Parts: sequence; C-alpha cells; structure tokens
Amino acid sequence: MRCAPEAVAAALHALDAKDLRRRRAVVDAVIGDGSARVCVDGRHYVNFCSNDYLGLASHPALAAAMAECAARSGAGAGASHLVSGHGSEHEALEQELAGFCGRERALLFSTGYMANLGVASALADRDDLVLEDRLNHASLVDAGLLARTRHFRRYAHGDAGAAAAALAAQSAAHPGAGALLLTDGVFSMDGDLAPLPELAAAARRHQAWLVVDDAHGIGVLGAHGGGLCEHFGLDAREVPVLIGTLGKAFGSFGAFVAGDAEVIELLMQRARTYIYTTALPQPVAAATRAALRLVRGEPWRRERLRALIARFRSGVEQHGLPLADSATPIQPVILGSAAAALTASRRLRDAGFWVAAIRPPTVPEGSARLRITLSAAHADDEVDALVDALAGACRDLQAA
Repeated sequence: MRCAPEAVAAALHALDAKDLRRRRAVVDAVIGDGSARVCVDGRHYVNFCSNDYLGLASHPALAAAMAECAARSGAGAGASHLVSGHGSEHEALEQELAGFCGRERALLFSTGYMANLGVASALADRDDLVLEDRLNHASLVDAGLLARTRHFRRYAHGDAGAAAAALAAQSAAHPGAGALLLTDGVFSMDGDLAPLPELAAAARRHQAWLVVDDAHGIGVLGAHGGGLCEHFGLDAREVPVLIGTLGKAFGSFGAFVAGDAEVIELLMQRARTYIYTTALPQPVAAATRAALRLVRGEPWRRERLRALIARFRSGVEQHGLPLADSATPIQPVILGSAAAALTASRRLRDAGFWVAAIRPPTVPEGSARLRITLSAAHADDEVDALVDALAGACRDLQAA
C-alpha cells in the first residue's frame, strides 16, 4: 500500500464495502455474581463469545492470589526471564504446569502467539519442512512463515493421510532434513479436534517434531482437564511439544510450552520471543496457580460444561438450525456472508446476548459465522433463551 492518506482511506473504505471492518466495544465483566454477564454502554448482556470456558476469569480465588502477589512482589517483572525477571511464582507455575501435563519441564511465554513463534523458530532449520493444517490459527501460520525455512506447506484440514504423504515426500526429496508438523488441538473457529493419534503416528514414522497448540483443549478436555493429549491417551513421546494458553480455560493470561527437559532447555536458549521480552507479571502467574488448583480440584466445572454443550446442541437441532460438528465449547453457526453474520449478531444483542460475528480473514470466504462459546458459568435458562433467540435470528435472515 502506498504511504499516502488517500491510500489508507481507500483501504478502510474497501473493508466497509465488504462488511469486514472490525470495531471494538468496551466490554466490562460483571464481577461478583459468578455469572457470564458483561456490561456494554450501561446495558447487561449474557456473554456467549468468551473463551472463559470454566468460568474462572472472575473467580475470587484468582483475584485474591493476584492482589496478594502484587502487594508482595510488585505489578511487573521488570526484565526478561533470563536477566532478572524470573521470579518464584514463575518457577512454581512452570513446575506445576509440567506436572499437570505429564511433561518434565514447562516454559512460560507472555502470549500464545509468542509461544508458537518461539517454538517454530527454535526448532526449524533452513532445510526443514514446516507442515501445517490449512485451518491452523493465524499464530501457527505466522510461526511457520517466520521460521525462515525453504519448505513450508499446508495440508487439507484434518487430513492425517495428506500430512503423512507430505512428510514422506520430504524424507524422500531431502534425506537427513528435519520436519515440524504443527497443528491446533481444538480448532478455534470450528471446534473440531485434530486427528492427533494419526498425526502422532505419522510424525514418529518420519522422525518429525509434532507440535500441538492445545489452547482450547487444555483445562477442558480429558477426565482431569489435561486437554487433547489426555482425551486421546497420548504422552510426551507421541506429542513431544505441547503448547497451552492460560487466558482461556485458566481464566488468566499468558502461555506455556511443555516437553522433555532438554527440549525446553533448547527453547530457552533459542526462542527469540522468550529471550527478548519482559517476563509475565508475577501476579498473573500467581493467579494462574490458583486457577490450576481449581481446574484440578473442581471437575464439576468440566462436567457442567459438557452438560451445557449437550443442552445447546439439542435445542439447536430441534429448531433445525445449521450447526457444525463440534463436541467442544466452541459451537459455530455458519451463515455464509459477513452481512448475514453481522445482522444475526445484532439480533442477538437486541435479545440480550453478546455474540460476535466472525468474518474473513479469520475464517474462509463464504463461511462467516456466529462463534458461540459456552462456559460453566452459564445457566440452563440462559442457554435455552439463546437458542430461541438464535432460531429467531435465523428465521429473519431466511425471510429477508
């Protein structure tokens, strides 16, 4: 784009013409009642588009842990982990996350985006293959592109056979070169699961790194909240690099990478997004430790979440509405055009529900949607009312 005011104005006008300009709202959580309500411009809504799957973001135990740590250790880390920013709360959280995930070590990153970029850049050499699912999160795609390898490929969504074929072709064409197979665990816009057992088998067969970003599975899936690896019964040998975020089911902020001790040591030495950034504030780490105790000690949250998912899907199916095949808290209703998604989002807002319209480039052209997410904090009657409002919004779109 040309560096000129008229070029900027034209770019913004083009977004408006396609209903693709994003606009922020100032959204404040309603704290203290344990609900999933938010306040926008003085009006309360039930929030059905947050990733706070277990309802921990406003839990008083997290707030208390954060406040106590801030009073004791200050608000900020003050430096990177490798200079003077690595504190006792960071160290304890890394050890606890490693144990939770069944890995030898864990390494904290400031964001999930930085964790993904750090892993790919640290593990991929110039002649290696970086192979990704076509519907991977943008952070994984950018991680692959920024790894500066000569070989970057994407395979059809969820097609483990295509991934295996690409790994085999790389082995044949470039003997001795390595490969990274990068995948989301739970795909953030569709809610479906990666075929992890098949991908793990292909990676082992071709001596490739399997890197799983389980941002939306950790804390939610598995009997103990261990995520997609626990769901499928896979260990560190089968998934050597596991990435999780802390701002979703854990209700706090940040991310981590878990794996064998030497893998984590190599990341600590090579991952630029770890080395060259200020450490996560210790109060955030303290809040996350409190969240981890709740994730471990209150399995009813996952049970409650599963019940709400089933309730929502049953209600939607009774209305005959379009719904993706997802057994996770992510329940997309694909409406096609950006305009349709925006209209439906406004209709739900009028009914008291906060549900964002998700449009390209976040999702492919022609698949704009409402990305409805469920939380253990939702009430049965809130889910039922959402289903009724959603059915009304879809009827209005069909009649238009």
